[in-house]
Amino acid sequence: MKFLGKPRSQAVASLPLCLLFLKILQPGLSHLYSNRYTGDKVIRLIPNTEEEAYALKKICHQLKVDLWQPSSVSYVSEGSVTDVRIPQNGSRILLAFLQEANIPHKILIDNLQKALERERSLQAQRNRRSLSEYNYEVYHTLEEIQNWMHHLNNTHSGLVHMFSIGKSYEGRPLFILKLGRRSRAYKRAVWIDCGIHAREWIGPAFCQWFVKEALLTYRSDPTMRKMMNHLYFYIMPVFNVDGYHFSWTNDRFWRKTRSRNSGFRCRGVDANRNWKVKWCNEGASMHPCDDTYCGPYPESEPEVKAVANFLRKHKQHIRAYLSFHAYAQMLLYPYSYKYATIPNFSCVESAAYKAVNALRSVYGVRYRYGPASSTLYVSSGSSMDWAYKNGIPYTFAFELRDTGHFGFLLPEVLIKPTCTETMLAVKNITMHLLKKCP
Repeated sequence: MKFLGKPRSQAVASLPLCLLFLKILQPGLSHLYSNRYTGDKVIRLIPNTEEEAYALKKICHQLKVDLWQPSSVSYVSEGSVTDVRIPQNGSRILLAFLQEANIPHKILIDNLQKALERERSLQAQRNRRSLSEYNYEVYHTLEEIQNWMHHLNNTHSGLVHMFSIGKSYEGRPLFILKLGRRSRAYKRAVWIDCGIHAREWIGPAFCQWFVKEALLTYRSDPTMRKMMNHLYFYIMPVFNVDGYHFSWTNDRFWRKTRSRNSGFRCRGVDANRNWKVKWCNEGASMHPCDDTYCGPYPESEPEVKAVANFLRKHKQHIRAYLSFHAYAQMLLYPYSYKYATIPNFSCVESAAYKAVNALRSVYGVRYRYGPASSTLYVSSGSSMDWAYKNGIPYTFAFELRDTGHFGFLLPEVLIKPTCTETMLAVKNITMHLLKKCP
């Protein structure tokens, strides 16, 4: 971390001057927020006092930065890590402000366009293999993922059943893969979803990896065989299909759904703030232009409504809910909307502890774990809390790699290690629930 500029006492005294300087320059910044990322930077900031945090909130709001971490300006606080994406001209102002105020910061990505071009050139260079040689170590478009799902449904009918639970706002089917050996006996089930937030591409990559591992190792791995024999897995590789498609075609850093908001040009709702559990309370925004917009009412998004309906219908046998996000390297469990201990804390805590240890055993990557509210931040209307409140006793949310070096642009070369270690954690949680938490 760099400490630049004046002594801290002088820096804090000059904060209002910095903000005045910002207001003078603000009118010329409106053209900067576009889908062209030349000169855009990703900067990490860590305010040391509440006064600095307040000033950061104000400047982030005025510069209309894209927050990568945390998801909302309201979470910026003393000592908290804040990663922001900001256009070139705005970054000059922000860096000058940080230097003047002596707030610790470092540049994580100096030129976002170059980083994106590296990602795109790799995607353009590689040969698209046939579905029988599907490459799980690259990111795939929505069309490729859905074609892959169809292919598995046709070629692995003994273990795979594909079906749709509805349509997205833009009319795309919401496909699910049901995995497991079919039997007449009553079987418990595990729900797994990925890609609630469009730009978190490592999520859908993991969902595909999980399916691949289940099908490849079912006969050779006793743990996987037990999982597939005793459980069904409902896998939703891309929850937010419209947003994910948009992140490939228009805006790589799009987060929300793509629904229209009456009276506003801004589109989309945060699909992880749209659930009917303390809806639109702390950690969610009522403004349609914000990344954490909770929507006009709970389950307003057809994607959320479809999944909620499916989970309600099958809650008698769905015993675990796992949702995959990025980035932060955390394993979270309820509650997210409040600071409180869940009734089955000991079992869930034990499962999380063993899962992160299993994950670390492969490459030494460390994950923090605990209740989402105290480990990450308080957020209302989340799918994890909703699933727990609606009778699914074991609910977890993963924040996959990394901790900010690459952020949402996790390179394809890291898909395999990320998915390999995460797979161990998921198998560990599943076996723990089978053995210890009936």
